[in-house]
Amino acid sequence: MGSNPGKNDYLDQVVAQQAALAGDLRTRKPAAAPAPLAAPGAPAASGGPVRRGAMAKRADRVGPTPQGSGPGPVEVRVTGFWRWQTVLVPPNAFVVHTRRGRAEPLHIGLGVSFRFNPATDSYLVVPGAMQTILINAYCICSELQGVLVQGYVQWIIEDFGTAYRKLDFSDDEDPMRLVNIQLREQAEAAIKDKVSTMGVRDVLSDKQPIIEELTARLRAVAEGSADRNAKADSDRGLGLRIVTVQIKEAVVSSSTLWENMQKPYRSAQNQIARLAELAAQEVLSARETEANRVAEERRIENERELAELRARNEAARFDRETAERLRRTTREHDDERAVADLAQETALHALRLERDQHAERAENLCRTLELRQLELDGEIAVTARRSRAAHDDALLDLERDRIRIENTNQRSASATRAQLVDSLPQIVAQLPTPAELETYQLGGDLSGLSALIGQLTGVLEAWSSGRSVTESSKPQLDK
Repeated sequence: MGSNPGKNDYLDQVVAQQAALAGDLRTRKPAAAPAPLAAPGAPAASGGPVRRGAMAKRADRVGPTPQGSGPGPVEVRVTGFWRWQTVLVPPNAFVVHTRRGRAEPLHIGLGVSFRFNPATDSYLVVPGAMQTILINAYCICSELQGVLVQGYVQWIIEDFGTAYRKLDFSDDEDPMRLVNIQLREQAEAAIKDKVSTMGVRDVLSDKQPIIEELTARLRAVAEGSADRNAKADSDRGLGLRIVTVQIKEAVVSSSTLWENMQKPYRSAQNQIARLAELAAQEVLSARETEANRVAEERRIENERELAELRARNEAARFDRETAERLRRTTREHDDERAVADLAQETALHALRLERDQHAERAENLCRTLELRQLELDGEIAVTARRSRAAHDDALLDLERDRIRIENTNQRSASATRAQLVDSLPQIVAQLPTPAELETYQLGGDLSGLSALIGQLTGVLEAWSSGRSVTESSKPQLDK
């Protein structure tokens, strides 16, 4: 793979080789022998207007030529002059010769030469050699990955009587160009349809399903069904025969995917090579280990003897140091135990003192709570007595009002009038001051004054009775 991570060098090489092969398959014509675009009066395969080459026009002007070149890459010789010409067709070329007024061709077949009248005749020459179509199909597989599938299809004309009616051989330079393009498009479509149902590994490892699908489709188009003798099948076919269909190459377009697919095999090969190296290294390492072991045994033996001597000396020294350390440790522990016992007695004494203090505090707190409870009970009793006294006072006030109202209600009419007369000065004092004073002189009869006093007395009684009713209803509501 190339240095560019997004470029697939192998894919570029395959495409370049295919292009070079396509150039090699093109027919090379001598530059000194230019061929006319069409024979004199030869119609196109599609029935269009006649295209006349330079040689044909020159022949019409100056007369017949001893030799001439036919249409396309086929070297056709035209001999004779004017209306008495002869067309000589190579043995490996198909020709069809028609004449004005005739529904069927006069001559048709492979390598058939015939007499030719430019005024009434027309002919078409097509190469009979096997044709090769190179295919570059850029496909998308079922994993949505790009794959380039290269192949080729080889075909020949089997029934020229059917082929010249259904196919277009009108290209003067290359009569087979349009047919090859049509077959190439059908082949690419078939390959893309088949590859779209396959995985990348299936396309790369087994190309036979693609070949079978492509062969079946092209033969169905070019040849019709398998029974070539049936007339209905010949009508459906194009008069061609598919010689072979092959898939040359299938390349993954993505360089990253291509490398990832190659990694398992490369890793396996690297593993085999690495295991071989490890086996060789293991043999060498075993021998080196044996030699090192012998040398190490000798060294260990010497070191063991020295170690034993050192151990005896160290043991004696350790015994002395251990005995001294034990004596010192025993003395230190005894001292620490004595100190710990003293500290424990001091702590216990402090705890006893603290416990006594807590007991005294608890007793004082209980007495304080009892005193507070007695104070609260006294306050509650005083408050209750005050509430009862206030309630009794309120009841006495209500009873006093009730009695007063009953006395008022039981008062006689004469007492009410006497009270009203006593209150007349106050009522008159509260009356508004009149703006005008009119005086009426009454006669010596004082009966009018008594009537006026009677009316005032009625009014005062009515007012007094209404007030008594109101005051009697008010204590009831208060109760």
